[in-house]
Amino acid sequence: MPQASALPRKLLRATTLLLFAPVAAWALDTDRNQPIHIEADRATLSEQGEKSIYEGNVHLRQGTLQLRGSRMAVYLANKQVDRITLTGKPATMQQRRDNKDTDQHAEADSIEYSATDERVILLGNARIWQTGEEEFRSERIIFNLKDNTVNAGSENKRDRVRITLPPKNNQDSDQIKNKQ
Repeated sequence: MPQASALPRKLLRATTLLLFAPVAAWALDTDRNQPIHIEADRATLSEQGEKSIYEGNVHLRQGTLQLRGSRMAVYLANKQVDRITLTGKPATMQQRRDNKDTDQHAEADSIEYSATDERVILLGNARIWQTGEEEFRSERIIFNLKDNTVNAGSENKRDRVRITLPPKNNQDSDQIKNKQ
């Protein structure tokens, strides 16, 4: 494709560099310094640099951060990421958190990131979990990156919040019994 000019490549690079710097609060510190790799069947970048769309088997990787979906839209305001929307059946997010041995997982029909509010909103069949730890399920889950809180539930009374807590580790009680 000889028409690939420097402008789209610069826009793509600028968009991806800005893309998940704020979301990195969920990530290992070293992720922020890793290159961002995006694969998709199609990419549409606006000349003004306000919006870029990635469609078809979208896969973004930056260190331990991985996003997968069928469509990702990145919206910029004042040359900064304003909002990101990832959709799929499901759209997924996976990332290693500092001081953890396992990855944080999230999936939903739609994953929205708001830079202004510093939050991730999971909509439709939403689920957040970490292997061996609690799991949250709801039609809507809001993860606030500022204070590391989760708010789940919707206005519809039929949509229940489901939380699964793993059993307490029985090794501790077994060790106490063995010492006696």
